[in-house]
Amino acid sequence: MTSSEARPLSAPSIPRRRAVALVVLGFLVAGALVGAVWAALAPPAHGVVALTKSGDRIYAYLGAEADHFFVAAFLMLGMLCVLAVTGAAAAWQWRAHRGPLMVFGLSLGAIGAGGVAALVGGLLVRAQYDAIDVAGAPVSPEHRVHYVTEAPSVFFGHTPLQIATSLLVPAAAAAMVYAIAAVATPRDDLGGHPPVEGIVLRSPVVTVDGGEAPVR
Repeated sequence: MTSSEARPLSAPSIPRRRAVALVVLGFLVAGALVGAVWAALAPPAHGVVALTKSGDRIYAYLGAEADHFFVAAFLMLGMLCVLAVTGAAAAWQWRAHRGPLMVFGLSLGAIGAGGVAALVGGLLVRAQYDAIDVAGAPVSPEHRVHYVTEAPSVFFGHTPLQIATSLLVPAAAAAMVYAIAAVATPRDDLGGHPPVEGIVLRSPVVTVDGGEAPVR
Protein backbone atom coordinates (compact mmCIF):
# COMPACT_ATOMS: atom_id res chain seq x y z
CA MET A 1 0.00 0.00 0.00
CA THR A 2 1.35 3.42 -0.93
CA SER A 3 1.54 6.30 1.51
CA SER A 4 -1.25 8.11 -0.35
CA GLU A 5 -3.62 5.17 0.11
CA ALA A 6 -2.74 4.93 3.80
CA ARG A 7 -4.13 8.42 4.44
CA PRO A 8 -7.84 8.78 5.30
CA LEU A 9 -9.98 9.43 2.26
CA SER A 10 -12.51 12.24 2.36
CA ALA A 11 -15.94 11.94 0.79
CA PRO A 12 -15.84 12.47 -2.99
CA SER A 13 -17.44 15.57 -4.45
CA ILE A 14 -18.90 13.58 -7.38
CA PRO A 15 -21.52 10.89 -6.72
CA ARG A 16 -20.50 7.37 -7.67
CA ARG A 17 -23.14 6.92 -10.35
CA ARG A 18 -22.14 10.18 -11.97
CA ALA A 19 -18.49 9.14 -11.86
CA VAL A 20 -19.33 5.90 -13.65
CA ALA A 21 -21.33 7.85 -16.24
CA LEU A 22 -18.32 10.10 -16.82
CA VAL A 23 -16.10 7.06 -17.35
CA VAL A 24 -18.53 5.65 -19.90
CA LEU A 25 -18.76 9.02 -21.65
CA GLY A 26 -14.97 9.28 -21.74
CA PHE A 27 -14.76 5.85 -23.37
CA LEU A 28 -17.30 6.85 -26.01
CA VAL A 29 -15.37 10.00 -26.92
CA ALA A 30 -12.11 8.06 -27.00
CA GLY A 31 -13.79 5.42 -29.16
CA ALA A 32 -14.64 8.07 -31.75
CA LEU A 33 -11.00 9.16 -31.80
CA VAL A 34 -9.87 5.55 -32.17
CA GLY A 35 -12.20 5.14 -35.14
CA ALA A 36 -10.78 8.25 -36.82
CA VAL A 37 -7.18 7.15 -36.26
CA TRP A 38 -8.00 3.64 -37.47
CA ALA A 39 -9.52 5.01 -40.68
CA ALA A 40 -6.27 6.85 -41.37
CA LEU A 41 -4.03 3.84 -40.64
CA ALA A 42 -6.01 0.82 -41.86
CA PRO A 43 -4.70 -0.48 -45.19
CA PRO A 44 -7.22 -0.91 -48.03
CA ALA A 45 -7.28 -3.90 -50.35
CA HIS A 46 -6.39 -3.38 -53.99
CA GLY A 47 -8.09 -5.55 -56.56
CA VAL A 48 -8.96 -5.82 -60.20
CA VAL A 49 -12.13 -6.35 -62.21
CA ALA A 50 -11.31 -8.19 -65.41
CA LEU A 51 -13.28 -9.23 -68.45
CA THR A 52 -12.55 -12.78 -69.58
CA LYS A 53 -12.52 -13.99 -73.17
CA SER A 54 -15.91 -15.58 -72.60
CA GLY A 55 -17.34 -12.22 -71.57
CA ASP A 56 -17.58 -12.93 -67.82
CA ARG A 57 -16.54 -10.34 -65.25
CA ILE A 58 -14.31 -11.54 -62.43
CA TYR A 59 -13.03 -9.77 -59.35
CA ALA A 60 -9.77 -10.73 -57.68
CA TYR A 61 -7.30 -9.22 -55.22
CA LEU A 62 -3.78 -8.34 -56.22
CA GLY A 63 -1.15 -10.53 -54.58
CA ALA A 64 -1.67 -10.73 -50.82
CA GLU A 65 -3.95 -7.68 -50.68
CA ALA A 66 -6.75 -9.81 -49.23
CA ASP A 67 -4.68 -10.13 -46.04
CA HIS A 68 -5.28 -6.45 -45.43
CA PHE A 69 -8.80 -7.25 -44.23
CA PHE A 70 -7.32 -9.24 -41.34
CA VAL A 71 -4.68 -6.58 -40.67
CA ALA A 72 -7.30 -3.83 -40.53
CA ALA A 73 -9.60 -5.78 -38.20
CA PHE A 74 -6.69 -6.75 -35.93
CA LEU A 75 -5.55 -3.12 -35.86
CA MET A 76 -9.00 -2.05 -34.68
CA LEU A 77 -9.06 -4.74 -32.00
CA GLY A 78 -5.55 -3.87 -30.81
CA MET A 79 -6.31 -0.17 -30.55
CA LEU A 80 -9.48 -0.88 -28.59
CA CYS A 81 -7.58 -3.16 -26.20
CA VAL A 82 -4.97 -0.45 -25.62
CA LEU A 83 -7.79 2.00 -24.91
CA ALA A 84 -9.44 -0.46 -22.51
CA VAL A 85 -6.24 -1.16 -20.56
CA THR A 86 -5.35 2.53 -20.36
CA GLY A 87 -8.87 3.43 -19.28
CA ALA A 88 -8.91 0.76 -16.58
CA ALA A 89 -5.57 1.96 -15.20
CA ALA A 90 -6.80 5.55 -15.20
CA ALA A 91 -10.10 4.61 -13.53
CA TRP A 92 -8.21 2.78 -10.78
CA GLN A 93 -6.49 6.05 -9.90
CA TRP A 94 -9.92 7.48 -9.07
CA ARG A 95 -9.57 6.02 -5.63
CA ALA A 96 -12.82 7.24 -4.11
CA HIS A 97 -14.93 5.33 -6.62
CA ARG A 98 -13.18 1.99 -6.68
CA GLY A 99 -15.51 -0.96 -6.62
CA PRO A 100 -17.83 -3.23 -8.62
CA LEU A 101 -19.85 -0.34 -10.03
CA MET A 102 -16.74 1.08 -11.63
CA VAL A 103 -15.98 -2.32 -13.18
CA PHE A 104 -19.46 -2.26 -14.69
CA GLY A 105 -18.81 1.22 -16.05
CA LEU A 106 -15.47 0.16 -17.52
CA SER A 107 -16.98 -2.88 -19.23
CA LEU A 108 -19.92 -0.91 -20.58
CA GLY A 109 -17.64 1.90 -21.70
CA ALA A 110 -15.24 -0.46 -23.47
CA ILE A 111 -18.11 -2.11 -25.35
CA GLY A 112 -19.55 1.28 -26.25
CA ALA A 113 -16.15 2.54 -27.37
CA GLY A 114 -15.82 -0.45 -29.67
CA GLY A 115 -19.21 0.24 -31.21
CA VAL A 116 -18.49 3.95 -31.69
CA ALA A 117 -15.02 3.25 -33.11
CA ALA A 118 -16.45 0.75 -35.58
CA LEU A 119 -19.19 3.18 -36.61
CA VAL A 120 -16.89 6.18 -37.05
CA GLY A 121 -14.14 4.17 -38.72
CA GLY A 122 -16.57 2.42 -41.03
CA LEU A 123 -18.22 5.66 -42.11
CA LEU A 124 -14.87 7.34 -42.77
CA VAL A 125 -13.47 4.54 -44.92
CA ARG A 126 -16.76 4.17 -46.79
CA ALA A 127 -16.58 7.88 -47.62
CA GLN A 128 -12.97 7.52 -48.73
CA TYR A 129 -13.34 4.40 -50.89
CA ASP A 130 -16.11 3.66 -53.37
CA ALA A 131 -18.19 0.51 -53.24
CA ILE A 132 -17.07 -2.23 -55.58
CA ASP A 133 -19.52 -2.63 -58.44
CA VAL A 134 -18.35 -5.54 -60.56
CA ALA A 135 -21.29 -5.31 -62.94
CA GLY A 136 -20.78 -1.59 -63.48
CA ALA A 137 -16.99 -1.64 -63.83
CA PRO A 138 -15.80 0.10 -67.03
CA VAL A 139 -14.35 -2.95 -68.76
CA SER A 140 -14.70 -3.77 -72.44
CA PRO A 141 -13.01 -5.97 -75.04
CA GLU A 142 -10.61 -3.09 -75.65
CA HIS A 143 -9.97 -2.43 -71.92
CA ARG A 144 -10.35 -5.71 -70.09
CA VAL A 145 -8.85 -4.68 -66.74
CA HIS A 146 -10.08 -2.12 -64.22
CA TYR A 147 -8.21 -1.57 -60.95
CA VAL A 148 -10.21 -0.87 -57.80
CA THR A 149 -9.56 -0.20 -54.12
CA GLU A 150 -11.77 -1.76 -51.45
CA ALA A 151 -12.31 -0.23 -48.03
CA PRO A 152 -10.70 -2.01 -45.04
CA SER A 153 -12.81 -4.17 -42.77
CA VAL A 154 -13.71 -3.11 -39.24
CA PHE A 155 -14.48 -6.61 -37.92
CA PHE A 156 -13.08 -10.04 -38.67
CA GLY A 157 -16.44 -11.05 -40.14
CA HIS A 158 -20.08 -10.10 -40.41
CA THR A 159 -21.66 -12.74 -38.20
CA PRO A 160 -23.09 -11.65 -34.82
CA LEU A 161 -20.61 -13.88 -32.98
CA GLN A 162 -17.60 -12.32 -34.70
CA ILE A 163 -18.85 -8.81 -34.05
CA ALA A 164 -19.69 -9.58 -30.41
CA THR A 165 -16.26 -11.11 -29.85
CA SER A 166 -14.53 -8.02 -31.22
CA LEU A 167 -16.54 -5.84 -28.82
CA LEU A 168 -16.23 -8.06 -25.75
CA VAL A 169 -12.47 -8.71 -25.86
CA PRO A 170 -11.55 -5.08 -24.96
CA ALA A 171 -14.16 -5.10 -22.18
CA ALA A 172 -12.64 -8.30 -20.78
CA ALA A 173 -9.18 -6.71 -20.93
CA ALA A 174 -10.39 -3.68 -18.96
CA ALA A 175 -12.05 -5.86 -16.33
CA MET A 176 -8.95 -8.04 -16.00
CA VAL A 177 -6.63 -5.06 -15.47
CA TYR A 178 -8.98 -3.66 -12.82
CA ALA A 179 -9.24 -7.07 -11.15
CA ILE A 180 -5.45 -7.45 -11.00
CA ALA A 181 -5.17 -4.04 -9.33
CA ALA A 182 -7.91 -5.01 -6.86
CA VAL A 183 -6.23 -8.31 -5.98
CA ALA A 184 -2.95 -6.50 -5.35
CA THR A 185 -4.64 -4.16 -2.84
CA PRO A 186 -4.43 -5.39 0.78
CA ARG A 187 -7.50 -3.44 1.92
CA ASP A 188 -10.96 -4.96 1.69
CA ASP A 189 -12.41 -1.59 0.68
CA LEU A 190 -9.77 -1.24 -2.09
CA GLY A 191 -8.71 2.02 -0.49
CA GLY A 192 -11.93 3.66 -1.64
CA HIS A 193 -14.75 5.52 0.09
CA PRO A 194 -16.30 4.89 2.53
CA PRO A 195 -13.35 3.26 4.29
CA VAL A 196 -13.97 -0.08 5.96
CA GLU A 197 -11.91 -1.02 8.97
CA GLY A 198 -10.61 -4.55 8.84
CA ILE A 199 -11.91 -7.05 11.38
CA VAL A 200 -9.19 -8.95 13.20
CA LEU A 201 -10.26 -12.37 14.43
CA ARG A 202 -8.33 -13.52 17.50
CA SER A 203 -8.31 -17.13 18.59
CA PRO A 204 -8.28 -17.78 22.36
CA VAL A 205 -4.93 -18.74 23.88
CA VAL A 206 -5.10 -21.64 26.31
CA THR A 207 -2.71 -21.49 29.28
CA VAL A 208 -0.99 -24.41 31.01
CA ASP A 209 -3.68 -24.71 33.71
CA GLY A 210 -6.43 -24.96 31.09
CA GLY A 211 -7.72 -21.40 31.37
CA GLU A 212 -7.83 -18.79 28.65
CA ALA A 213 -5.30 -16.04 28.61
CA PRO A 214 -6.68 -12.50 28.43
CA VAL A 215 -6.98 -11.11 24.92
CA ARG A 216 -4.91 -7.98 24.46
